[in-house]
Amino acid sequence: MKRLFSLLLAGLMLLSLFACTTDTTNNHSDKLKIIATIFPQYDFARTLGGNLCDVSMLVSPGTETHSFEPTTSDILELSDCDIFIYTGGESDSWIDSMLRNIQNPDMTVISLMDCVEVEEEHQDHNHSHTDEHVWTSPVNAITISEKICNVMCEKDSENAEIYRQNFEDYKEKLTDLDETFREITESSLRNTLVFGDRFPLKHFATEYNLDCYAAFSGCSDDTEASAATVATLIDKVKAENIPLILKIELSSDNIAATIQKETGAEIRTFYSCHNISKDDFENGETYLSLMEKNTETLRAALN
Repeated sequence: MKRLFSLLLAGLMLLSLFACTTDTTNNHSDKLKIIATIFPQYDFARTLGGNLCDVSMLVSPGTETHSFEPTTSDILELSDCDIFIYTGGESDSWIDSMLRNIQNPDMTVISLMDCVEVEEEHQDHNHSHTDEHVWTSPVNAITISEKICNVMCEKDSENAEIYRQNFEDYKEKLTDLDETFREITESSLRNTLVFGDRFPLKHFATEYNLDCYAAFSGCSDDTEASAATVATLIDKVKAENIPLILKIELSSDNIAATIQKETGAEIRTFYSCHNISKDDFENGETYLSLMEKNTETLRAALN
């Protein structure tokens, strides 16, 4: 990765020299330029900014986020943006290195993990691992959106009233979403979910007091669960007569299918919103619309 950054920065310097000889005045925009690494923060920013902001996303829809590597053009874009929003944590350690090499004193950086209290994912050999998927809790989404709104207002005070009104409107919708999840979990027959997949939903589960069992913790790189793990999940589904086996978007359903074969339970997708398929993106899906789909899935899974 260090060698990669050296090559990218060398390319950046060459492009910068070329740019000095080119008239770029026609490309200037008064809009706030905001870059987000992945879909959740991108969607929060575009919802709050509307047509007053130029919001873009580094990781394209449908792309595997954990193997993403920035291009020279990505670095050029970052060197000219007003606000950069990323998740933070171990999986984003490459961003810290990149930011140290970008000369943009006017850029404000927002780390989602600095906005909220972070849940511990699991422990390994006396080391704790945190769940970086902080946006899966709608309560956290409200806090994160407010932080993004505040920075927008600081950067573009002329439009601050519009940003704040957009936030209040969005907060109302997220609050309704939170209340729906609470109504479902508080009135359901059970509080157990089974994921035949990874489990990037610790924040969600903690928020709504859910017991969750999964083939892998967090966003594990593993693709094959042990026979003992699968057997445990099958036993759990049978013992509690759980009607749904859940999988995460953009993920294989191989393990879920194995559990289904042994239990007869239905397989459904539960959206972590970590990324979004190209088709969903083009069809206008949002964090809010995907989480609203989760409310129906949750209701079916717990009853």
